[in-house]
Amino acid sequence: MSLTVFLAVIGAAMLHATWNALLKGGADKTLGMVGVSLGHVPLALIALLFVPAPTPDSYPYIFAGILLHLGYQVFLLNSYRIGDLTQVYPIARGSAPLIVALVSVAILGVQFDSLEVLAILIIATGIISVGLVRQGDGGRNGKAAVLALITGCFIAGYSLVDGLGARVAETSLGYYSWVAIGNALLMVVYTRFAAPGTLRALAGPAGRKQFVIGGGASFAAYAIVTWAFTQAPIALVTALRETSIVFALLIGAVILKERIDRPKLLATAAIVVGAILLRVAK
Repeated sequence: MSLTVFLAVIGAAMLHATWNALLKGGADKTLGMVGVSLGHVPLALIALLFVPAPTPDSYPYIFAGILLHLGYQVFLLNSYRIGDLTQVYPIARGSAPLIVALVSVAILGVQFDSLEVLAILIIATGIISVGLVRQGDGGRNGKAAVLALITGCFIAGYSLVDGLGARVAETSLGYYSWVAIGNALLMVVYTRFAAPGTLRALAGPAGRKQFVIGGGASFAAYAIVTWAFTQAPIALVTALRETSIVFALLIGAVILKERIDRPKLLATAAIVVGAILLRVAK
């Protein structure tokens, strides 16, 4: 992975942590997710004015990507309804790099050297550990953990589809812009039936904040990641992207005044070590 791609994905991880922190701070998680999803549309429409149209061969990937992103959003919201963010988020994001790596090797025939494999394992283990060590009372929410794991499968699914689709489309930004618009349309339909009144609430201060700031940060973050998918192996980009949890923990500690205990600190250190190994690998 080149230094340019490495730094770009790290920047995307920071943006990803920013909009997730904004979502976490909101009282209505559904409103936040809808605001972020619809906030992609203005930027996607602007981008389409300056980039070529995706090739017809990429259309199946676009449709699959739209459905997988919606599945991720729905399962993430349901996970948050019964589980804590600090349990759901690490399990979902930590399982995705492992799944992508396994599929890349078993089905796509991608080969990694031992250092890259070690880096992926360390990053995923560190992320998942943040969720596993979260509760001092030993309590566990098994149902939330299962939903979080399913969410991780959707993350892995759209990462693989978008990575391959952006390459076939011959325009990563054009590809993702169409996915973002399609996803927003489906999110409107889903919200209309699953959470009536949420769309009207977007006009309020909380909704506008999620739409502008959350949507802008989220679109920029994944647009960068989609481009990175065309420059480096999808599994490596996915693993590096999930270092966003390090920035999320920093935001939580510094801005939200959340407590970071020793186990969380050790897990965070493991994620950082994994990121460094990815950079020094071939």
